[in-house]
Amino acid sequence: MSYWTTNVARHPGILRAVPRGCSTALDVGCGDGLLVRKLALVVPEVSGIDKSAEMVTQARSRSGDTFVEGDFLSADLGTYDFICSAAAIHHLDFEAALTRMRDMLRPGGALVVVGLARDASATDWAATIAAAPIVRTVKTVRRAHGPEGMPTVQPRMSYREVRTAARRLLPGVRYRRHVLRRYSLTWQKPS
Repeated sequence: MSYWTTNVARHPGILRAVPRGCSTALDVGCGDGLLVRKLALVVPEVSGIDKSAEMVTQARSRSGDTFVEGDFLSADLGTYDFICSAAAIHHLDFEAALTRMRDMLRPGGALVVVGLARDASATDWAATIAAAPIVRTVKTVRRAHGPEGMPTVQPRMSYREVRTAARRLLPGVRYRRHVLRRYSLTWQKPS
């Protein structure tokens, strides 16, 4: 199944962050498994976890990769060379989820989180308003749509709150705000 969303637009950047020699990867909030399937082309062992039974059922029907239905914050999972999450961390307790990802990452491993945040300042609103025509045009041209049944929730944290918490929990993290109403966190765990 092929589709495009503003989350799928971030997949190439996530894939570029996979470290050389990576043998295990985890996608947190994997949805229907699209990113897991892409990761499986470059990483020998890939797993996805999602709390939605419907999404995990869709993922399993499309791939033989490992999919866990459960709460990321309490599920029994291992350690990984690469952990990613696209538009899912705002469904969780941000600090608890980021801390767990950090702790599950092997030394030298990489973490990439693409997330949504809420506009809370004049600068946030100005960026959103300025990008609105671009976002609308890209979504129309790309015929944006996602899989049926994908759970949604509004983000609770502002961009500033995300950036501040991420810098405290992941020293040296690279924070970037993207035009298509997303931010990304990229971090490599010290060896």
